[in-house]
Amino acid sequence: LCQRFLSSSAVNVSGEKSATDSDHSAKDGSGQGKESGGGEKQDQKNDAGKPVRGGPVSWLSFLLLVLTGAGLVFYYDREKKRHIEEIRSNTEAVKQGPSVGKAAIGGPFRLINHQGKHVTEKDFLGKWTLLYFGFTHCPDICPDELQKLAAAVDKIKEKGGIETVPVFISVDPERDTVEQVGEYVKEFHPKLIGLTGSPDEIKNVARAYRVYYMKTVEEDSDYLVDHSIVIYLMSPDMEFVKFFGKNNDVDSLADGVIKEIKQYKK
Repeated sequence: LCQRFLSSSAVNVSGEKSATDSDHSAKDGSGQGKESGGGEKQDQKNDAGKPVRGGPVSWLSFLLLVLTGAGLVFYYDREKKRHIEEIRSNTEAVKQGPSVGKAAIGGPFRLINHQGKHVTEKDFLGKWTLLYFGFTHCPDICPDELQKLAAAVDKIKEKGGIETVPVFISVDPERDTVEQVGEYVKEFHPKLIGLTGSPDEIKNVARAYRVYYMKTVEEDSDYLVDHSIVIYLMSPDMEFVKFFGKNNDVDSLADGVIKEIKQYKK
């Protein structure tokens, strides 16, 4: 009996301890659950107090939009003003062009033709004149330009029915005598008129027509003359109309002269 009583007492004691431990565990767990649940509610309250990011419009986006709009308005306004100024300047250039050209190119001169007669710009009044400045000892450029000029004179007559007078003016007065110029112009066209003169006379006519020329010395050869490669179209009043550069071939030169003459007559 004593042994059975001791055994049952031990079982009760251990069972109560286990139950007590279980109760404590349950209490601890429920406590933790309450605390965790309270933490979630607290976090939700904190989040509810903060502003929501990523909305449809923010201050930065609004500022960028305003700056972009202002920049576009400024750009288009500037482009509009520039375009208006460009049109105005082009219009003024067109209006001032002829008077500026007449004043800048051309003028009186006194030279000697290839027949030994003194001539001035008045001897060419009433005629459309094509002037070219060069020198008889020119190795390649002058012959090419004078051949082009001669062919253009014939084509202008053929296509437009317009008579033009080709003129060659020397920029090498020291070597280009009347006889030298006379022999030279015969090689290109029967209507080609050759003009020469003293160094001062050549300097004056070159200055009047804005022609550049300068002696250049090359090794093992006589001097050459570097000069402008331009053909001038002069009106029957011996006023400057237009110049044609080396890049024009025979057709473009002839067509350009015909066009300018027809427009001038209007």
